[in-house]
Amino acid sequence: MKTACVILAAGKSKRMKSDKVKVLHKVCGVPMIRYPVQLALKRGYDPVVVVLGHQADEVKEYLTREFGDSLRFVLQQPALGTGHAVMVAKRALGKARGKLVVLYGDMPLVDTQELAALERAGRNSTLAFLTCRLSDPGKYGRVLRGPRDEVLKIVEHADATKSQRRINEINTGIYMMDAAWAYKAMKNLNRSNAQGEYYLTDLVESCAASSKTVKAMEVEANSMLGVNDRVDLAKVEKAMNLRLLHAIMASGVTVLDPGSTWIGPDVKVGRDSVILPGCHFFGKVRVGKACVIGPGAVISDSTISSGVEIKAYSVLEQSKVGRGSQIGPFARLRPGTVCGQNTKVGNFVETKKTHMGNGSKASHLTYLGDTQVGAGVNVGAGTITCNYDGVNKHPTVIGDGAFIGSDTQLVAPVKVGKGAYVGAGTTVTRDVPDHALAVSRTRQKNIEGYASGRTKAGKKE
Repeated sequence: MKTACVILAAGKSKRMKSDKVKVLHKVCGVPMIRYPVQLALKRGYDPVVVVLGHQADEVKEYLTREFGDSLRFVLQQPALGTGHAVMVAKRALGKARGKLVVLYGDMPLVDTQELAALERAGRNSTLAFLTCRLSDPGKYGRVLRGPRDEVLKIVEHADATKSQRRINEINTGIYMMDAAWAYKAMKNLNRSNAQGEYYLTDLVESCAASSKTVKAMEVEANSMLGVNDRVDLAKVEKAMNLRLLHAIMASGVTVLDPGSTWIGPDVKVGRDSVILPGCHFFGKVRVGKACVIGPGAVISDSTISSGVEIKAYSVLEQSKVGRGSQIGPFARLRPGTVCGQNTKVGNFVETKKTHMGNGSKASHLTYLGDTQVGAGVNVGAGTITCNYDGVNKHPTVIGDGAFIGSDTQLVAPVKVGKGAYVGAGTTVTRDVPDHALAVSRTRQKNIEGYASGRTKAGKKE
């Protein structure tokens, strides 16, 4: 049976105290609305309609960039409650048939397990919804049951009596219902409540009163946490991060300290890799097998082949590292860096738009920008490529097997040939031929006896 989905994402959420709409706030590196949308598409719901309101253009732009034309959008203005939002969605859903699932853009922890339970409950019910129990139900709507434990209604906190507020089973707001019945029943919704809104929860009482089948499926509260403020955001982020870490640990990855390690949903790590404490992974990161990462490494949108060691406090952005290479400690690989196999980028080395050939190394205190480094090259400590002339960036090319001495400045555009040597302290302003030696420093002059008779303060006696 066809199942459509409506995702409610129109709220402004004043409690976030933010100029940015709530659903675009990030959880583990991605806007929180990505999670329910991705889940709905994964479950095969069609169509998936997102109800927008505050900053609608920004939310639509992000979702379209992420999911292409897989979604439909409607605008809810003014926002008159959850029932009104689903009514507005009808014009994008088309003719009501099959089942209709309602999700929320600010509940990123809802996952396959919960929706599978909802689908089982909703398969033979007019209306099914998820509940959970909280020691402190706060301002959530309470589930009212009859003497045979049957569901009677949901009462919102603002409309609940003192005795009803003591009920600890709460409505999560996630529903599955017969679409045709729901849209017919929604015509009878009204705003005669404390909030002056159309409550979707009123459908539960309507369904029960008309002797239709209503099922409430209780699930674990941890997955039902929504984001109302910054405190909730931190709780959800922590829970999501642990979920993602548990998944990679289950696949054969060692994470020494999950409490200090942060990853995103697009991070993949190969078997037998080890992640040391304090590491952060952002965006699309791929780590191969048997790697050692960290401690304190920060990696974003990068690909790391198998057998690589990323040493302490290194930063990688939009870079690729070949098999068996060593990076760091305290190295920075900026966007466009590509390291071949068995390369070494050592401590306090920075690269940008640089290709390092197989077996090449820059071990200490070096900057390589817009540089093509061949295979088997040694770049000495203190070397820099002077790639910027104040207006434009220029390339440097270093041929296979070249040796660049310490404290060298390569003033781009310039080329050092294959097997060439550049003496320490040289400023290279012209191309160096293959197998040549380039030296530009002045001849050393020794003044005999100069230091004789001088005090420690540098004055003659």
